[in-house]
Amino acid sequence: MRFVIVGAGRVGLRTARVLAEEGHEATVIDNDPERLERLWGDRLEIIEVLDGDGSREEDLLEAGIGEADALGALTGDLTTNITACMIATAQGCRTVMRADDDYYQAIYRKYASDVDEVVYPGRLGAIGAKNALVGGSIRAIADIAQNLQLVEFTITESSPMRGYTMSELELPGSAELLAFGKRGDVLGLPDADDSLERGDRLVALADFDVLADVRQIVVGETASA
Repeated sequence: MRFVIVGAGRVGLRTARVLAEEGHEATVIDNDPERLERLWGDRLEIIEVLDGDGSREEDLLEAGIGEADALGALTGDLTTNITACMIATAQGCRTVMRADDDYYQAIYRKYASDVDEVVYPGRLGAIGAKNALVGGSIRAIADIAQNLQLVEFTITESSPMRGYTMSELELPGSAELLAFGKRGDVLGLPDADDSLERGDRLVALADFDVLADVRQIVVGETASA
């Protein structure tokens, strides 16, 4: 999948890195001279960083918005984020927009009803923004620490664990299963005899480095899906 990220700050850049590390194409657009100079001096082989204004249609088109699957407006600027999402919507892209505090959240809800999803990176971190962009069967619940995530996974038709019981589920050593819920039911404590079927949900606490492994085990999607 191909993504355009508006904003090369901490959230935008880390989100782009996560996407690229999972095999997606990620282009970041920003127009802060000092930030761009610093980024271009780093090793960013897996991420393309462009000098441009995310609220200008011509700059977004140069970044590839016309071919992108989704746009993440992840700057700290309200006007830029809303404008970028409106341009991307006109191009047929899925749109994910950043909100930071209660004041901004109210404005987003009032004026950005056409945005596909609003994320709160201050609470969820880059993994939450990435999940919102990709969509599907993995959802960040909270950042517990810098590299520790609380994540909800949904069993898919292609899950390697579909049809197995909870006792047969083996997660990496640094990941821990915390809760389980059958499709349509509330989450509760996992039971060894519970069977894993399509639509069932698991909540796991995992180190960022093993999230891709946990996803492969539980969801069964390829890195580039």
